[in-house]
Amino acid sequence: MLIRPARPEDAPAIWSIIGPVIRAAETYTLDPDMSEAAALAYWTGPDKETFVAEETGEILGTYYLRPNQAGGGRHVCNCGYMTRAGATGRGIARRMAEHSLAHARARGYRGMQFNFVVSTNERAVRLWHSLGFETVGRLPLAFRHPEHGYVDALVMFQAL
Repeated sequence: MLIRPARPEDAPAIWSIIGPVIRAAETYTLDPDMSEAAALAYWTGPDKETFVAEETGEILGTYYLRPNQAGGGRHVCNCGYMTRAGATGRGIARRMAEHSLAHARARGYRGMQFNFVVSTNERAVRLWHSLGFETVGRLPLAFRHPEHGYVDALVMFQAL
């Protein structure tokens, strides 16, 4: 699997991954009705480095990396990850996470923080814990899940 910086011509493939996740409204706090253009602008904006995970020419996942805060908090980064629905369970998210940790270290970040991990996203929570992230905070009933109602969100952190 190759993980590389996203290119403009990757936009349709990226949308085919992020669109269904955004529409499902189960793991991200993005407006499920946002347009394709708005979603792509968010995911690939100038404040982010966006990557794709590609296997035999097919883009199976995407992630972005950005500073979590400005100014005095700029040394901690934040990421978002999404995998094509039909490609889950193949280690793609783990590979992207490992790539993002290495890339963040190479960029000089001192930590990686996930601000809002939906507690019902158990696969992601298990993955982050297995990669050394700690749950450093819990936001009670902070996310309205379309199936489970109000659920907690986790703040997760790893020092780099």
